[in-house]
Amino acid sequence: MISILLILSCRKEEDFDESSSLRLGFSTDTLAFDTVFTSVGSATQWLKVFNPSKQPIRIASIRLEGGRESRFRMNVDGEAVNEIQDVEVAGDDSLFLFVRVTIDPNQQNTPMVVEDRILFELNGQQQEVQLVAWGQDAHFYRRAVLQGNITWTDDKPHVIYDWIIVDSSYTLTIAEGTKVHLHAYSVLAVNTDATLKVSGSAESPVHFCGDRLEQAYQDVPGQWGRIWLSPGSINNAIDHALIENGQVGLHVDTVGNSSEPTLRVSNTVIRNMSMVGMLLQGSEVEATNCIISDCGEVAIWLNIGGKYDFRHCTIGNYYNDGIRQTPSLVLNNYYLYQGDTIARELEQAYFGNCILWGRNSEELLLDRTPRAGFSWHFDHCLLRTERSISDALHYTNCLRNADPLFKDPYAGDLSLKPLSPAIDAGSTQIALGIPEDLLGNSRLPNPDLGALEHQPE
Repeated sequence: MISILLILSCRKEEDFDESSSLRLGFSTDTLAFDTVFTSVGSATQWLKVFNPSKQPIRIASIRLEGGRESRFRMNVDGEAVNEIQDVEVAGDDSLFLFVRVTIDPNQQNTPMVVEDRILFELNGQQQEVQLVAWGQDAHFYRRAVLQGNITWTDDKPHVIYDWIIVDSSYTLTIAEGTKVHLHAYSVLAVNTDATLKVSGSAESPVHFCGDRLEQAYQDVPGQWGRIWLSPGSINNAIDHALIENGQVGLHVDTVGNSSEPTLRVSNTVIRNMSMVGMLLQGSEVEATNCIISDCGEVAIWLNIGGKYDFRHCTIGNYYNDGIRQTPSLVLNNYYLYQGDTIARELEQAYFGNCILWGRNSEELLLDRTPRAGFSWHFDHCLLRTERSISDALHYTNCLRNADPLFKDPYAGDLSLKPLSPAIDAGSTQIALGIPEDLLGNSRLPNPDLGALEHQPE
């Protein structure tokens, strides 16, 4: 419950300022209760509302958007209300809103983040202040800069609101079994010279997802922003992770300050992104045993050059939350700036023992400028494309437009049916470096294509 006590100033009878351009001032745009309770408890915050006019004003209404269903309540002179009207404030004066929250964070049916808005109507115009309270017992981070070498464990969920940044020269390690929930549009960012280490396991992967736990949100894309390995981040590694229901799964931005790849990602599933599964911009990335599926725009976008190596990866794009116009895999070596074409070399885009498939007849786009190098190679891959794959320089022992026969792709099952052409179609030489599949099954001596080795019934 939220209680709000208004302290109003007295004034003499004067003419009210009724200008439609007048706007209230607030001490903050979001009133956040970031105390993490371990039992039923309460905390109090306050909000100051300013009248910038020299004349008095009359606020037509102050109300909770959620009304009777809101988890918040306002209290005026000892009376709990959802709305108050005709609140007068003298010229160059202000009023205080004292806000109290009481939450039992151990109630599992309570959302992780409890929200509402206080709506102010003045002279026909509406303004708002967000109300945010943590609803469960978890680790919460709001606009936080992490300094020091920090490890997140699975003792409690970790909830990100707005953004957090791993500061330069530090490492954030996320241990197996940890659940990381991100609020709407929220971002986990890794700064220059900083590092992200995600260390899951086959039995207990690290899970990145939204903070809406209701059944109806289990497969809703776009619930949070992205994991952003920003320019200059170094030695990032992600192993055994499930990244789902965001806008962009992994955004890796420009080459790091290290002789090692910017990111090594393995045994990881990225699914149900409203925009892009992996947005890799001028970076160096190695990916093995990964599944990238159901993305609203592009599954893997190798943008503005870079150096990339994908082995035993499966792209299966059956996004069904809208109509997808773009191919699932895009390779690019330039960008446009103020009308000019700025070229960056695509040093390498290697795909070995991979599957590229989706609902569109063309799932591969080679978007290049002759101003910079553009090197790509598909080695023992199954591709859905309308282009010829007869060029031996770029295609080695590839299958074209042969349905991989996923078991149940619309339900997210991209394992292979018994008659799949991807079975035993891989290169043993490639598989020697990755002898087990995403689930730990052996793929030798006759490897299949993709991240999952077919298992007989």
